[in-house]
Amino acid sequence: MKAFRNYLGVVLILIWGLAPFYWMLVTAFRDKSHTFDTTPWPTHVTLENFREALATDKGNDFLGAIGNSLLVGAVTTILAVTVGVFTAYALARLEFPGKGIVTGIILAASMFPGIALVTPLFQLFGDLEWIGTYRALIIPNISFALPLTIYTLVSFFRQLPWELEEAALIDGATRGQAFRLVLLPLAAPALFTTAILAFIATWNEFMLAQQLSTNATEPVTVAIARFSGPNSFEYPYASVMAAGALVTVPLVIMVLIFQRRIVAGLTAGGVKA
Repeated sequence: MKAFRNYLGVVLILIWGLAPFYWMLVTAFRDKSHTFDTTPWPTHVTLENFREALATDKGNDFLGAIGNSLLVGAVTTILAVTVGVFTAYALARLEFPGKGIVTGIILAASMFPGIALVTPLFQLFGDLEWIGTYRALIIPNISFALPLTIYTLVSFFRQLPWELEEAALIDGATRGQAFRLVLLPLAAPALFTTAILAFIATWNEFMLAQQLSTNATEPVTVAIARFSGPNSFEYPYASVMAAGALVTVPLVIMVLIFQRRIVAGLTAGGVKA
């Protein structure tokens, strides 16, 4: 009976989480004249919505926006993980003055509301003439991804046995060599997890991107928001659903493929060694 309740709970959670995604796919493949059809399975199937989403005749460049999101996400992820792994190692394995203050600042940065940053960032990047550049999109995203990166990796480094590093030092390795040759390979699951989470967070960011990008540099989230219908009274729900499917399905597939690594990385620091 207990196992049945557990499975029932899992099924309910799956339905709750995947139902909106399923309905997005159904609407994306449904003829736009039947957008509001409540039939729970695909009907009037067509690919026209995807063609409209990828069309450029209305001023949209959705493929270009996908490229922008990939560029911003990749650069943000690489920089956040690179800086985060060294910071996490220092916080987990080294003792230095002000360590608690640094940890508190990182925590405060992760809790700061993004909406409060829109006006100062717009003013700052406007003075620097960075509005509409990739720098204006990458730098704020790094500030959001770094706290997540650091805290995930700090937990993992704290879980690693000190004896591994001490043995490398006794064998003549420097602290940098011990980190690079011993600890870093062991941290691969956590690095992989952190990179995926940072990339997804950057890929989904909308609020700042809407204010700091132009048509040439806008990511997919902003491009979808700019979709327009044949007139001002008709919203292109079907095309928006098709565009949402194009940007969501790859992320879902990636998470499903690498879910074991993601779970391993997230739970790596959950047990004290």
